Amino acid sequence: MTDVTGAPADVLHTLFHSDQGGHEQVVLCQDRASGLKAVIAIHSTALGPALGGTRFYPYANEAEALADALNLARGMSYKNAMAGLDHGGGKAVIIGDPERIKTEELLLAYGRFVASLGGRYVTACDVGTYVADMDVVARECRWTTGRSPENGGAGDSSVLTAFGVYQGMRASAQHLWGDPSLRGRRVGIAGVGKVGHHLVEHLMAEGAEVFVTDVREEAVRRVTDQHPSVTAVADTDALIRVEGLDIYAPCALGGALNDYSVPVLTARVVCGAANNQLAHPGVEKDLADRGILYAPDYVVNAGGVIQVADELHGFDFDRCKAKAAKIYDTTLAIFARAKDDGIPPAAAADRIAEQRMAEARAARGW
Repeated sequence: MTDVTGAPADVLHTLFHSDQGGHEQVVLCQDRASGLKAVIAIHSTALGPALGGTRFYPYANEAEALADALNLARGMSYKNAMAGLDHGGGKAVIIGDPERIKTEELLLAYGRFVASLGGRYVTACDVGTYVADMDVVARECRWTTGRSPENGGAGDSSVLTAFGVYQGMRASAQHLWGDPSLRGRRVGIAGVGKVGHHLVEHLMAEGAEVFVTDVREEAVRRVTDQHPSVTAVADTDALIRVEGLDIYAPCALGGALNDYSVPVLTARVVCGAANNQLAHPGVEKDLADRGILYAPDYVVNAGGVIQVADELHGFDFDRCKAKAAKIYDTTLAIFARAKDDGIPPAAAADRIAEQRMAEARAARGW
């Protein structure tokens, strides 16, 4: 485990002056033999061992990687708290292009670093890592989820992630229109990879009118080949301007809600699977000023983390689906709290999550 001795000044500045502060532990990992450079960030263990995925990404520099790890770890604390899990928040990032440097040797080295934490951090898949990778990591570390069924895991978590987003959409419809049904509603999905594709299935089954876009033409083609009535649009810019759109679902990269997109967005509801949808804190006020209801991303996309957490107790799909179905009630409770407190839904979700973590810390005497 590498300490911070000799770390670049920009890394140290990020670590000690980040606005995503309050982290319990940050581990800088390096294995010269395999080329591994990674950061493991533990934000909170108040509710239990930190749980969060491993992102494998070609960051521009170490400071950028550290900032991402800190931000993502904090987000996982809130997500796990709102999902009702007995887990705190953590996240890891591996620095580099997975297409170029990902090897079995590197993943095994990473697994040893996670194992050295003795269960304080439980890892899983994220951007750039997959079920097969977790199977390799698990050979060195028993605190690994997101593994294949053949290796004692639950496999792909995108099914329940999409199901949770669907429940968030139903709750949004109930709150805004007094009916959870999505039949006849116009829904635009930006990003139809694994999660987005499953979300299309739920919406089509209910009779929604679906519009999709994706930077990968083959992803769009898979959807339209299966569902010819789905409308493909050129890009996200066109999608957010679709006339009469009821719900916009960002299901790709973060920052989808920004100073450019919000003023032209036609939808009345935003509810999607992407993480960190708000480009900056002021965006949600802009949404509210335009009368657009925002379902907090880390609440509605929690189906995946519910699934991987269940692996630690012997995975049962029906049990997980029942937990993910509660995202409907949780989302409604957030909207009610937001109305009562006169604050945006994301702020209401944060307050509820912070209250749960504070109560856990108090119970532990922290």
